[in-house]
Amino acid sequence: MARVIAAATPFHGHVQPVLTIAADLVRRGHEVTVLTGARFADAVREVGAQHVSLPPAADFDDRKLEVYFPERSAIPQGPAQLEYDMKYVFGDPTAAQYRALRALLARFPASVVISDPLFFGTAALTLSAAPGHRPVTVGLGITLPMLLSEDAPPLGLAMPPVVGEGAKTQHRAMNVQVREMFADTQRHIEENFGESGTQLPGFILDCVVTVPDHYLQLTVPGFEYPRGDAPASFRFAGPAPAGPQRPGVLPDWWGELKHETRPVVLVTQGSFANDDLTDLVRPTIDALAGEDVLVVAATARADGPAALGPVPSNARVGGYLPFEELLPHASVLVTNGGYGGVHMALRHGVPLVVGGAGEDKPEIATRVEWSGAGVDLRSGRPSPEAIRDAVRRVLSEPGPARRAAELRDEFHRYDALAVVAEVVADAAG
Repeated sequence: MARVIAAATPFHGHVQPVLTIAADLVRRGHEVTVLTGARFADAVREVGAQHVSLPPAADFDDRKLEVYFPERSAIPQGPAQLEYDMKYVFGDPTAAQYRALRALLARFPASVVISDPLFFGTAALTLSAAPGHRPVTVGLGITLPMLLSEDAPPLGLAMPPVVGEGAKTQHRAMNVQVREMFADTQRHIEENFGESGTQLPGFILDCVVTVPDHYLQLTVPGFEYPRGDAPASFRFAGPAPAGPQRPGVLPDWWGELKHETRPVVLVTQGSFANDDLTDLVRPTIDALAGEDVLVVAATARADGPAALGPVPSNARVGGYLPFEELLPHASVLVTNGGYGGVHMALRHGVPLVVGGAGEDKPEIATRVEWSGAGVDLRSGRPSPEAIRDAVRRVLSEPGPARRAAELRDEFHRYDALAVVAEVVADAAG
């Protein structure tokens, strides 16, 4: 049995995959303590792990970011907001996270620390001592790898790799531009690491991947740009399985699905970007009103169908729907492109239409189209016409469904939980 610390920045999308890993390690007999936000205490205990709250300087409620980071809402989505987040949302808590890890290790001497890649306190811990004099550290690639490469464009441009003669030269030139753009962010984060008594050894987007002893990217090669210059510590582990879903009351139309002969088009804006359903959900319902399909809209809101008002006869609306049970019925998923949701669809071989904005969503949408598994709408508020054309394309052309099925099969050849368990066992000796 090993002692393991699992640490997560207090965002729901960061905590959930860490909890999935923690739950599996508990089932394997390991003792796990999760260091994350106070609001996740019950969720941690439900998986059988111990919860330790982050100190106030590193804790916040991701449902109320405007309270903790009031300037953020005025910053346009894209590189400017990414720079703000790297500085203040992820960078500033570094020293507090590091001190919290040190304090926890003093009373819970773990052999392994596993964390999401933007929990910079773990990077500071890694840099604080040589291997053998600190726990083994593991970065979980819960989103796209940030590592700069001569084989792929840098994160933030939402473009596929350049191909042909001169591709590497173009990628290197883009990387130089990104380093210049992030020079102020780099200085800011170096100061954050300095407060923990450590020194960042290189560019922060590289260090996210290169500093941990192991970096496990939670996807497969077929969904990620090739990087021949990735470090030996970088490894594809496959996607983590979906976490446990809370049982709920199914809508009265649920039984129709098993008898439905029309293609089922599932649409969602995820669990958090759903304040304004006119971004994607409502336009999809309207776009497909005259199509020979059944549209299933998951609002992921407590007000469920009331959030959308009247809908056409070929639409069904629910609030919190069990996606693992719903996706086997789906022919296509229209989504704003969260990393976990996209992988959940592909695990079921469901092709996608993606219209996302903010955070990493445009990059994920680009990879969906690059991989051949769907269509990138290139907008967070696509028109009904664009959505209708994309859905028609996915349903009529064989390529997206075939590629989604191939990625599903590739997913099945990987076992992320087994990979993590192997790393833990090796570290425990």
